[in-house]
Order: sequence, then C-alpha cells, then structure tokens
Amino acid sequence: MKRVAVIGGDGIGPEVIGEALKVIEIACTKFGNKIELKPYPWGAEHYLTTGVTLPPGGLDEMRTYDAIFLGAMGDPRIPDMRHGADILLGMRFGLDLYVNKRPVKLMDARLTPLKGKTEKDIDFVVLRENTEGLYVSMGGIFKKNTPDELAVQEDINTRKGVERIIRYAFELAKTRGAHSVVMSDKSNVLTYGHDLWQRVFKLVAKEYPSIEPGHFYVDALVMQMVKKPEQFEVIVTCNMFGDIVSDLGAQIQGGLGLAASGNINPAGVSLFEPVHGSAPKYAGKNVANPLGAILTAAMMLDHIGYGPAGKAIDDAVTAVVRSGRGPQELGGDLSTTATGDAVVAALKRLV
Repeated sequence: MKRVAVIGGDGIGPEVIGEALKVIEIACTKFGNKIELKPYPWGAEHYLTTGVTLPPGGLDEMRTYDAIFLGAMGDPRIPDMRHGADILLGMRFGLDLYVNKRPVKLMDARLTPLKGKTEKDIDFVVLRENTEGLYVSMGGIFKKNTPDELAVQEDINTRKGVERIIRYAFELAKTRGAHSVVMSDKSNVLTYGHDLWQRVFKLVAKEYPSIEPGHFYVDALVMQMVKKPEQFEVIVTCNMFGDIVSDLGAQIQGGLGLAASGNINPAGVSLFEPVHGSAPKYAGKNVANPLGAILTAAMMLDHIGYGPAGKAIDDAVTAVVRSGRGPQELGGDLSTTATGDAVVAALKRLV
C-alpha cells in the first residue's frame, strides 16, 4: 500500500487535481496497485478561515507519506501569497526537495510553435536545483522608500547542493539511456557561484565516461532549445535559470497546461505538482486543462514504484491529445471533467 497526501490548492487546483485523482484510481485498480489518497485542506480558503498556513507538525506528518500531490497555490484575496510561500516553499526547503524535475515531451507535432519539429525532436528533461541560488531569500533592503534605497539579493551555491543535483542528472541520464548531460550557467559573468558549478560538473562527469558532458551559457541554451531541441536529453542548471528554462520547455511542448513537475528528495518523501498556476478567473467554470495534473500524477506513480500504471496514464493522455478532442486550451472542445473522462476511457481501452 502506498500513501499519498493530497493538497488541492487554490483556484483551478482542486478541479484539475480531482480529475487526476479519478485517473489515478482507475490506473491503480487496473494494475492491482493499492493506494491511499489522503486529502488535506491547506490553501487559501483554509488560511482565510483559520489563519493557519502550514500547521505545526505539518512537515513531520508529510514525511510519513510516500508522496505529496499538490495543486496550484495563489489567491487574489491574499496578495502577498503568504499561505503559498509557507506551504510550498516550506515543504520544498523543509523536506529538502532539491531536485525539480520537469519532463519536456511533445505529444503531437501540431502543438509546438517550432516550425518543422515533430515528436521525435522534443523529448528531454530539465533538472533545476531547487533549494539554493537566488530563491533562498537571503539579503535585504536598506533605506527603503528613500532616494538612497539599496536592495541586495544573495545567490547561494554550496558544494553539497551543486554536486548532488549534477550527480542526479548523470544518474538520470544513465537510467534513461541518454548519451549526454548539458549543464547551463552564466559563468562568464557570475564568477564565483558558477565557477563552482563548472568545477563540480567537470569532476562528476569524469565518473560517467559513457555520457557526454556539455555546457551552454543560459542565453545560448534558450536559443538552442528553440533552434535545435533534438540535441538535448538531460539539462541541469541552477534554481533561477531552471525556473525560466523549464517554462520555455513547457511552451515548446504545447504550453504550461501540459507541464508536469516533481520536487524530488531521492532519500525521502517527494512532492508532485502541475506548474500552470491557480488561474483564479477560470475557477469553477469547468474549462481548465487537467492534463498537466494528470501527467504529474503519472510521474508520481512511477516515482513511488507503480511505473506501469504511470506509463499507461502517459499513453492515455497522448491518445487524447492526438485525437484532437482534448481540452479547450489545446483546441479541443472538452471541459475539465470531460477531459478527465476521456483519459479514463482511453486508459480502459489501452489496458
């Protein structure tokens, strides 16, 4: 029995997560996989009602699960996003989820904005260091709201943090049968932290002689992702660059509505979330695209040891996308719930 904590989130989060849960239950039943899906109310509504974001002991409770399945966070009634920061970033840092894993895979050539590119050209993984860099909120503001105001944001890179994400990239490449790992930085101007990335990448690469190490400055990387995406198999980079690069990757595969994501701690509980945002203006209208959440569910099942069920979900989503009768965001005519039903129907046909 695998146990999964489910946090629906805000806006369209509960709607798309609900469709993904429906698909998970069918897939696990088909493959004889036992799973417990435990809901938690954490999110904007809970915070506005109780004043509680991530409750005391919440992280310890999450550690008892095999995985966490999280919907999008964000609500206009909470402009500073305090609840989202406490919950998502609290778990990211508190559970040491140091790998952000974003697969980029084109399911149907009509969805990519790249001229002449097909499904065989866009199939790689972006790995973003998830617990360091500019996102750790170290720094401050001096003389705020005066002409002499000074803002400092510090970029934190540790040897431990850099080495473990790079090593994860090479191990993933080996598992995928990939021939190369590309590391991206801006070491020509960001001298100190990215010098560390350069040195560690070269050292770790020597331990994997069958995998070709490559390097691009991040501006060159994004140009090459658009020009020749087929050259990439595994990309690894820092927190901020990974945030940007992975969203570009999502766009060339068909948009954020298809983007799956995992926040991984290989030695502990991991968190899985679609990355499209809470889109509050679409909440409750039954129009949101649930495929990103469903593909994230497939990633999660694979991670917790239910690989065949996850692969079947991937295949079912691909079948729906290629049918042309997918969600409205992808040019189809299906509502949120109808899209989930279509994936379930495809799953039943395929398994």
